[in-house]
Amino acid sequence: MPAISIIIPIYNVEKYLRRCLDSVLNQTFQDWQAICVNDGSPDNSAAILEEYAKKDSRIVVVSKENGGLSDARNVGMKHATGDYILYLDSDDFIHPQTMEIAYSLAVRDGSDIVSFTYDRIYRPQLMVRYKLGLDTDNVIPRRLHKKYDISKIKTRVTDDVFEYATERTHNKFNPKRKWLIKHCQVWKNLYKRELIADIPFIKGLLFEDFPWWSRVMLRNPRVTIAPLPLYFYIPNFGGIVLSAKQLRIMQSLCAGIADAYGAYVENATDYQMEKWNSNFKWYFIRWAFRKIKYLESDADFAAARKCFSELNQMGALSNPPYKWAVQTHDEIMKFIGK
Repeated sequence: MPAISIIIPIYNVEKYLRRCLDSVLNQTFQDWQAICVNDGSPDNSAAILEEYAKKDSRIVVVSKENGGLSDARNVGMKHATGDYILYLDSDDFIHPQTMEIAYSLAVRDGSDIVSFTYDRIYRPQLMVRYKLGLDTDNVIPRRLHKKYDISKIKTRVTDDVFEYATERTHNKFNPKRKWLIKHCQVWKNLYKRELIADIPFIKGLLFEDFPWWSRVMLRNPRVTIAPLPLYFYIPNFGGIVLSAKQLRIMQSLCAGIADAYGAYVENATDYQMEKWNSNFKWYFIRWAFRKIKYLESDADFAAARKCFSELNQMGALSNPPYKWAVQTHDEIMKFIGK
């Protein structure tokens, strides 16, 4: 049984897959298994996975029919045996010390989650190069070669994840700004397997991270926050988020809001509900409603009204905490005819 199972969903990423897998093989921490879930990829990904599995027995390949990112992660979780879980998207890669740092801090602090971050210089750099028509495939981030002394890493340990997890934009004068767990991406954390084993991702959903992370927070995990740029996130220049119809994005966001809201109504304390409402829920409601301006057909508008009407009926549009949220609420009520 390895210390860490790293779950890697794979679909049409032959261009990036070797770099991703090499970043796992190059880890300074050795006690891991990589669950590579080939989600019916029609390109050369399967051959690359076979090549790497022959190279290292810690790489486990699971093949399945295409079911999407959530389904691939769920299948990977069923095959994972490690004490901790790390998610890695197959077009991204990680710093060589990612597992060493995260595992050491988890054991040291007895934490259920160790939260790090992604390199916020590398992604914008790639976006600029893409806009200019320059190469983006062979750019090596400067921070990839940084050596960290674990004994000198500054961290914060908390038993109140709601105090630090947020979608809000905090100004630079906020004393907690450095320690905030910003946004819901699942790949920015190491998780104790028993914490998340029975929380599946919703199959077929875009932005599936939001309802999943919302449910994870309800478990009251002990969290070590180490704001180090250990993950290198590649912009998906032509992927599903950029090319999907705006209606589908809106419907996915609304479905995620509905799922998470139901969980909070059933399980959250008043404090947890208030924090989640002000730091997460209304940011996703606003994001979803902004998609309205991209809709064109009467059928799309009807589908959008149905989504927001259902949220309103279940009470998910309650308690707008800010002036902009009140304005968004009023605009939604007007849109659905309330």
